[in-house]
Amino acid sequence: MNQNKFIQLITNALTDFKKSKVRTILTSLGIMIGVLSVVLLIALGLGLKNYLSDQFESLGANIVIILPGNVFNKEAGPGGNFGRGFAGGAQFESLGANIVIILPGNVFNKEAGPGGNFGRGFAGGAHFDEKDYLALKKIPEADYVVPGFTKSGVTIEYRKAKRLGTIMGTNTQAPKLFNFKIESGKFFTESDIDRRSKKVALGWDLANNLFADRPETALNKTIKAGDERLQVIGVIEKRGDPEIDQGVFIPYTTTFGSLNPDKTFFNFALGTIDKENVEALKTAAKATLLKRYDDEDFTVTEQTEILSTVNQVFTIVNAILVAIGSISLIVGGIGIMNIMYAAVTERTKEVGIRRAIGATQKDILWQFLTEALVLSFLGGLVGLLLAGAIVLIVRNFFPAEINLVAVLIALSVSSGIGIFFGVFPANRAAKLPPIEAIRYE
Repeated sequence: MNQNKFIQLITNALTDFKKSKVRTILTSLGIMIGVLSVVLLIALGLGLKNYLSDQFESLGANIVIILPGNVFNKEAGPGGNFGRGFAGGAQFESLGANIVIILPGNVFNKEAGPGGNFGRGFAGGAHFDEKDYLALKKIPEADYVVPGFTKSGVTIEYRKAKRLGTIMGTNTQAPKLFNFKIESGKFFTESDIDRRSKKVALGWDLANNLFADRPETALNKTIKAGDERLQVIGVIEKRGDPEIDQGVFIPYTTTFGSLNPDKTFFNFALGTIDKENVEALKTAAKATLLKRYDDEDFTVTEQTEILSTVNQVFTIVNAILVAIGSISLIVGGIGIMNIMYAAVTERTKEVGIRRAIGATQKDILWQFLTEALVLSFLGGLVGLLLAGAIVLIVRNFFPAEINLVAVLIALSVSSGIGIFFGVFPANRAAKLPPIEAIRYE
């Protein structure tokens, strides 16, 4: 087929669509929705990968992290407790220094099959205590050693105001290691830890909600967390991580009462200023803990391993979501086929006249096939433009991204569906006997 003839076919198809605009729009709607959903899923997926990568890059290239939480705990909802704790919560907030976090359970034991024993420690692994903390502090490569105790869903009260928050028992090195700053007031001191002081620092959102949008007024006020009465001495700057922003940072020794009667730690975080010491720190931390625990009872891992695991899980989930979104493309294709079959019936006499004045079966076939192709392509193009507009809006809050691959896939798939589902009605039109077609009423 020469170029002029192809252009003429497209022009004829557009002319026919103008005659029945409503039907054209409704026919393209299925393809448009399908392309919109698939492109948005790809864009949001890329945005999530970009977000996670940015978070890990902000930690530094040589950070080692062990995250607490039973990743596949169904009761915890999608994703379980992945990322919760002092590593910055589910958003992997930026941390200063080079970090190692120690967690109960052998998270990446390959012999345990896909996923290893991720989170196993919380179902029967090591129960870290102050002996482990003191032993880890003796590691020469460890410039920072931060114990972590976390208790979520605690009701925090000030007068009549009540909010849910997260108790985070830690030490004075936490702000430096996890790179957060005090916006007003101060953090607790070593003396507060020794005296089991009830002085705390609040996350910005929690302070803002409890103190009527004036977080700075929280200083020197007494709040209630469970059965504990605590004095606010500092407010942490807003981080964008719900767990940090809704946190109550308290000396770890203070939790050794009603909050943490077993005097155990959720995790440890170890940091080194010199990135060359990360591997040595990782090895030394493991050797230290092996003196008390079996290898299966804890995990020391690098952030690259965690990111790799996250990406593997994400890739599978994203593929499933895209497959689900693609169902609407198939439905849209079936809609095009049904409408084209109806169009063939309506235009039977037209087909007969064209055949009578010399049009071949191939000409008729290309006529209807082109209409199906243009119909699906236009639907795909509109869906793509709508997806682009939505992504531009979403980018103000989340790093969603449409790349060239997503555009090519969207237009190729929509055009391919138009061709596939357009072949059948086009073939039917091409095989109509000319005489019977002319006589058709």
